Amino acid sequence: MVRTPAATDALPPPAGAHYYVPQPSLYPFVLSGGLFLLACGFILQMNGFAPGPWLMAGGAGVILFVLHRWFGKVIHESQSGAYRDWEDRSFRVGMIWFIASEVAFFTAFFGALFYVRNISVPDLLTMLPRHDLTLYPEYRNLLWPQAGAGPKAAAFTPMGAWGIPALNTALLLTSGATITWAHWAMLKNDRRQLNRGLFLTIALGVVFLGVQAYEYHHAYTDLGLTLGAGVYGATFFMLTGFHGFHVTLGVIMLTVIYGRCLKGHFDAERHFAFEGVAWYWHFVDVVWLALFVFVYWL
Repeated sequence: MVRTPAATDALPPPAGAHYYVPQPSLYPFVLSGGLFLLACGFILQMNGFAPGPWLMAGGAGVILFVLHRWFGKVIHESQSGAYRDWEDRSFRVGMIWFIASEVAFFTAFFGALFYVRNISVPDLLTMLPRHDLTLYPEYRNLLWPQAGAGPKAAAFTPMGAWGIPALNTALLLTSGATITWAHWAMLKNDRRQLNRGLFLTIALGVVFLGVQAYEYHHAYTDLGLTLGAGVYGATFFMLTGFHGFHVTLGVIMLTVIYGRCLKGHFDAERHFAFEGVAWYWHFVDVVWLALFVFVYWL
């Protein structure tokens, strides 16, 4: 028996009862090609081949082009109402897992710092024979930070906590307050306060990056603190450098969200893109507080 379609079969699904599936796209394929060019160019550059920088530039250009077009398409889908409750839920779960992976990433570096500082360096005194202590007398004083041993162990001055790092801490903590202010304004549908809070957050992030660039210049030119300054220099620049990279990404994302807010996107009920970036920015703030305590202060 063939069922006759009822009149209700033609009705659209209720809100939140569907899941939007986009049409197949070439963007993932093209993006993979750009990443391949970037990697090949980097390898060639590392080995001194002339085409390396050109391939890197071409790959970076392809990546930026695809991201611009792909993200623009996603924004268009969002503004057209294609995303509803199920999509919003999956976006939130995905962002939570992304931030969790970032927590694991930084935890690995903090774990390396803890191992070197509290386990590896103290064990050297008990593991090295007496004649090695004569060759490397700097290991008699196992205070952190260590300059290392041998002819390449150039002396350096560690970065103090209550100068540039304290200023950057104040900048990031203030930016956490301004993004919270902007979020509050979003929930109140106050576009003026929203835009002001976002602008101040972006400005504070840019100032933070500028101060960090000055800090690196000061470390290299005045303190002798370089990436090759023993294990302290390696951990210092790896942790603060990766954090600065995440701040840069956060500023870019905030700038995109700010542009969307100026165009009237988002409202008090639908604003996950803004909220996801706010979550990311708060994560960046928390990581910096851990850096300030364990890298600069202690």
